[in-house]
Amino acid sequence: MNQMARRTTSGILKQLLLNNNSININHGHSWCWRRSVTYMPRPGDGAPRPVTLIPGDGIGPLVTGAVEQVMEAMHAPVFFERYDVHGDMSKVPDEVIDSIRKNKVCLKGGLATPLGGGVSSLNVQLRKELDLYASLVNCFNLPGLPTRHDNVDIVVIRENTEGEYSGLEHEVVPGVVESLKVITKFCSERIAKYAFEYAYLNNRKKVTAVHKANIMKLADGLFLESCRKVATKYPSIKYNEIIVDNCCMQLVSKPEQFDVMVTPNLYGNLVANTAAGIAGGTWVMPGGNVGADHAVFEQGASAGNVGSGKIVEQKTANPVALLLSSAMMLRHLQFPSFADRLETAVKKVISEGKYRTKDLGGDSTTTQEVVDAVVAALD
Repeated sequence: MNQMARRTTSGILKQLLLNNNSININHGHSWCWRRSVTYMPRPGDGAPRPVTLIPGDGIGPLVTGAVEQVMEAMHAPVFFERYDVHGDMSKVPDEVIDSIRKNKVCLKGGLATPLGGGVSSLNVQLRKELDLYASLVNCFNLPGLPTRHDNVDIVVIRENTEGEYSGLEHEVVPGVVESLKVITKFCSERIAKYAFEYAYLNNRKKVTAVHKANIMKLADGLFLESCRKVATKYPSIKYNEIIVDNCCMQLVSKPEQFDVMVTPNLYGNLVANTAAGIAGGTWVMPGGNVGADHAVFEQGASAGNVGSGKIVEQKTANPVALLLSSAMMLRHLQFPSFADRLETAVKKVISEGKYRTKDLGGDSTTTQEVVDAVVAALD
């Protein structure tokens, strides 16, 4: 089932970590190449770890509070440095950026992005400021949670720093706006290498590149060229390509055909949300944004979705996505046994079906009731 970051403590990764820059890898072929260590950097040595905490807007404080309670109940070796950040701020405060740079790891609730008005997304700001170039969303079936499709276990790896999210827009003349899509060889090869490295380390069999190169022949063509180049270095992993509109149709009709998907920025947002909806909804899918030096873990899909005022008032937000994302965070910090305990407890609560929030078919279950059930299910 869910293998998100589970195999990253394998002997392969330990070998990778022997050198903080790069090592020689020979896959049994005549060629030898350099694998740089950019996959989920491992800053911890077993000591308790500080983690920057951004509760965020809307339901954010509810679900981050849920994580804090469960971590405390587990006696997990992490402690949080809390900062109040809200989506209507003009920028992420410098002290928050400094905290993440120091701690290397952040757990974040949703930050609302105002529509229009020239206010940029703080979610995007964080990714660019910290060069969190890879977004990971793991969309998989949870035992006991009915969905239209079975055997769904998709990892969407999305380029996080350029494309349509470059923020290069201007009004040419009144009534005409030009928005630039930027694709570079460097970023395309970097995200492709990340996707194949992830597949290799996690025993995944296939990587699918999502594109629209039939129309955007230069921009998406460059992305495909980069993916093809990197694919040649991983002969044991099957590589294929799919046009983004056909991809969406295939996702909703036969999602089990997909394994790891690598995408440019905008397509990844659409594909991840579609895959999350197929597998049970955005409130149960874990994810993170990872760079060479830092990682920010948050709800996997729709990171800017902060819930409705009614959910906040009634305190019925679903904490499952952020709980599973915090399990990813624990593995990232080299605390796999704590991650396994947390993930197992969450899956047990979902499988039993007694405590489910409304989005999962429950009735009036509150966030706190889910938290209490997860704590009770901890081994």
